[in-house]
Amino acid sequence: MNITTFEEYQTAYAQSVSDPEGFWAEVAQQFVWKKPWKKVLEWNFTEPSVKWFVGGKMNITENALDRHLADKADHPAIIWEPNEPDDQPVTITYSMLHTRVCRFANVLKKYGVKKGDRVCIYLPMVPELAIAVLACARIGAVHSVVFGGFSAQSIADRINDAGCTMVITSDGAYRGAKVIPMKSTVDDALEKCSTVKNVIVMTRTRTPISMLKGRDHWWEEEVKHVDAICPAEEMDAEDTLFILYTSGSTGKPKGVVHTCGGYMVYAAYTFSNVFQYQPGEIHFCTADIGWITGHSYIVYGPLCEGATSLMFEGVPTYPDAGRFWEIVEKHKVNILYTAPTAIRSLMSFGLQYVKDHDLSSLTKLGSVGEPINEEAWQWMKHNIGKNNCPLIDTWWQTETGGIMITPIAGVTPEKPTYATLPLPGIQPLLVDEHGNEIEGNGVSGNLCIKFPWPGMIRTTYGDHERCKQTYFSTYPGLYFTGDGCLRDEDGYYRITGRVDDVINVSGHRIGTAEVENAINMHLGVVESAVVGYPHDIKGQGIYAYVITEHKPDDPEMFRKDIAVTVTRVIGPIARPDKIQFVSGLPKTRSGKIMRRILRKVAEGETSSLGDTSTLLDPTIVDEIKDGAL
Repeated sequence: MNITTFEEYQTAYAQSVSDPEGFWAEVAQQFVWKKPWKKVLEWNFTEPSVKWFVGGKMNITENALDRHLADKADHPAIIWEPNEPDDQPVTITYSMLHTRVCRFANVLKKYGVKKGDRVCIYLPMVPELAIAVLACARIGAVHSVVFGGFSAQSIADRINDAGCTMVITSDGAYRGAKVIPMKSTVDDALEKCSTVKNVIVMTRTRTPISMLKGRDHWWEEEVKHVDAICPAEEMDAEDTLFILYTSGSTGKPKGVVHTCGGYMVYAAYTFSNVFQYQPGEIHFCTADIGWITGHSYIVYGPLCEGATSLMFEGVPTYPDAGRFWEIVEKHKVNILYTAPTAIRSLMSFGLQYVKDHDLSSLTKLGSVGEPINEEAWQWMKHNIGKNNCPLIDTWWQTETGGIMITPIAGVTPEKPTYATLPLPGIQPLLVDEHGNEIEGNGVSGNLCIKFPWPGMIRTTYGDHERCKQTYFSTYPGLYFTGDGCLRDEDGYYRITGRVDDVINVSGHRIGTAEVENAINMHLGVVESAVVGYPHDIKGQGIYAYVITEHKPDDPEMFRKDIAVTVTRVIGPIARPDKIQFVSGLPKTRSGKIMRRILRKVAEGETSSLGDTSTLLDPTIVDEIKDGAL
């Protein structure tokens, strides 16, 4: 089912719209199913209820591991590049990965983890993270990976929401020049959690940690005492595979639920087509497995296709800004999939770190996390791809499970800043604020999807009503992405950013309410309002307006204290870039904060703030404008 020409894309797209069930049935046939499905699709977007491959039985790890053992046992599945460039990289073949996954799955079983149980994984970017994810899937346990930069409070929130019975973590993590504590953060989180019975701890940094008898167990010890045979649990196509938490426009993170069959089919199909993966190529996705990009395009997509996936523990600027290019040269990387934030950051160092590296192995470049700006696109195209590599700007979300709108590498004619065209099976439309479809080209509106695809969200964990309200109630009968979008004269799509109260910081969605809640916890803060503003490196920065009980004696120190509070409650990723102290906020008479005004001030556009007559106290606007940072 691989598309190799633009004509083939057009044919496949037409077929996927006229006969979606036939199209996806054909794609799904190439996987190993223990029992065939009875029906390809049942759906409505009202409840919402979406079921793919109804009645089909399978296990994703048989497709990611077992089926490759006949012809790819000695083929590299994962190449791991450690944080320190002088440390030896590790290559794990399909046969080795299969053995290690089965062993660790038996450790999980030994401690009572069974099908349907939730397991929280809080690990650095080491091979054990991929192994833990696959071991959960092997026995039908539901994994919930939490990004290693989150705080104890954020971990506790996720463990409690999912009711996890086990946590898998490490003593610490290396991230550039820093050693980050992990087990101690988990210990702090577990003071607020009652469901966790066991903690498995792997050794990475040799950081001294507390190990509680009866609860805490060393990974290295446990795998010695189990065998390497673990049959894959038979899963229904619609059984939950994993929960991944994402920020919403209300304070509480929501657990996006993905299921076994549809997610597998979609992650694998999009991986092989979008990147035009050829056998033997080295695929380097620079994301963390704590985000959906890592789930779909480091672990499941590449492994289901028998590819070689490169995992990197460190950061792009350590020990210097040439690290990515050194990795590309060292491992002869063919596909590089990274974020605009990383590119903008590396651009700021000039070409001195690029010019000494041989990047001739690269055949395809990809961008993910946010729309890539033209300057970053051109820089990557010319200096990294040497004008020989297609550069694909992929648009998708945690909730979509896989790439949705994108050029297909070397197939779709590219246009900088445009995600271009929907993949087969994806039926986008633009609507106005009343939900009326905006037809034709050269138009813009809110981006919705009118028909289900296999990788889509099924529910938000434990709160189906929230799923319905967030994605399916704004425009009845449609999945609303939360993004604004422009469709040009050629029918190409360009994502213009979030239309709800979510900020896209370095490609990671952070709800304004979540940050406001954290700021408001700080002693002496009365109220706050948070908006995004353009940031040269991160895409969007976080600008906070804060009302305090008393005027701070030392505003700079108070700003630092608030930043520490936010870091403690959510994690460093949500730390505000700018904090402006104000005596009030622009509120309507009904008490609603007029964020439009706050956004404009944060963006430096104070000349046209629009109508402020409906505000309770219009004079507050001048004060905010005069004090802008």
